[in-house]
Amino acid sequence: MSDIAISIERLSKFYQLGTIGNRTLYQDLNRAWARLRGRPDPILKIGERGGDGEGLWALRDVDFKIKQGEVLGIIGRNGAGKSTLLKILSRVTGPTSGAVKVRGRLASLLEVGTGFHPDLTGRENIYLNGAILGMTRGEVRRKFDAIVAFADVEKFIDTPVKRYSSGMYVRLAFAVAAHLDPEILVIDEVLAVGDQAFQEKCLGKMGEISREGRTVLFVSHNLQSVWSLCPNSIWLDRGTLRAAGSSSEIIDQYRASFSAQAGVALDQVSRSGSGRVRITGMRFENAGEDGGTSVPCGKGFDVVLDYAAGADVDLSQLEAYLHVSNDRQVRLFTLSNVFTRDRFGALAPSGSLRCRVDELPLIPGEYDITVSVRLGIEPVDKFNSPLRLMVVEGKYLEGHQAFDRTWGTLLVKHKWAAEVPSAAR
Repeated sequence: MSDIAISIERLSKFYQLGTIGNRTLYQDLNRAWARLRGRPDPILKIGERGGDGEGLWALRDVDFKIKQGEVLGIIGRNGAGKSTLLKILSRVTGPTSGAVKVRGRLASLLEVGTGFHPDLTGRENIYLNGAILGMTRGEVRRKFDAIVAFADVEKFIDTPVKRYSSGMYVRLAFAVAAHLDPEILVIDEVLAVGDQAFQEKCLGKMGEISREGRTVLFVSHNLQSVWSLCPNSIWLDRGTLRAAGSSSEIIDQYRASFSAQAGVALDQVSRSGSGRVRITGMRFENAGEDGGTSVPCGKGFDVVLDYAAGADVDLSQLEAYLHVSNDRQVRLFTLSNVFTRDRFGALAPSGSLRCRVDELPLIPGEYDITVSVRLGIEPVDKFNSPLRLMVVEGKYLEGHQAFDRTWGTLLVKHKWAAEVPSAAR
């Protein structure tokens, strides 16, 4: 008997953007009928692949196999195809081409409330999900108390889930997916909705599931969690399988891909503004050991903006802004400056603006940087799409060996002292 739980062969998924069909109704019906009979697309020319140039390939020719009992991490930037892969495995959507073979009962948690009916109570949704997984009512009943206790929703179990908070929703959804004995458990980044204690409980439960010989697929931007939970990982990049192997090696390669970008390509960044001054380059310098866009937390680094302006443009009121946000688009802080003539002298029509950050006050993770430049009140160049900054592990202050995400996002430089009352001296 094969020990392969999931086999993926030349898997591709194409999304057609902005339109329902790209041909006549007669042709679309012909294509659908051909797919139902397993026949080739009757519209395509010989050698042509459907969809080229008409939309977006979310996945392209992805090949890998997952053994039974394996805990596999899936990492990659936003838009790499991670969620699309899990949706195909969970049969939420179908592939454009390729083959997927799943051996065993699969439970998935792709987003908050996946598989839940909002008008049903928590109790009713537990039994509904059990039925979807092919379990009998008696089997679900035996697991019911453990599910409710894990989710910590005893008081609200007979309340319609549409009244649940996002945290309650995801706690119950994970508890159902993990406790109804699936052979394969698929978890997307949705666990980030829960608090730190619940995330740790979920990671512990996934470890317990793996020790029982069941298979786990775990997608997360939290590289530390992937490293600690998953012996092996794959790295998806723009819909293709970039690398596969041990998690430590794959995570190192993934981080190095950020470091390799000593300069940031701006030719495809969406912009707005008058354009009288343009940012022509952006790079990170003196960022510690590896430089590039990968910066250890607590380390100092420079952000350098290259600019160009017309010879007749007055730069005496040039203003530059760097807005730093987390992955939920919450702005954390802004680095800004007005380059007045009395402080910086007359700026040349082209040159560089350098911003020095002495100690980066961010915990490890991925962050967005949005750049904007103004002349007084006139917006002249603004990046409508953010650039990425990867913050990796680093020693911020003496006495701090590790960072707990319950502390927050920002690390503030501080110093403690113990004082003895004068009467006790």
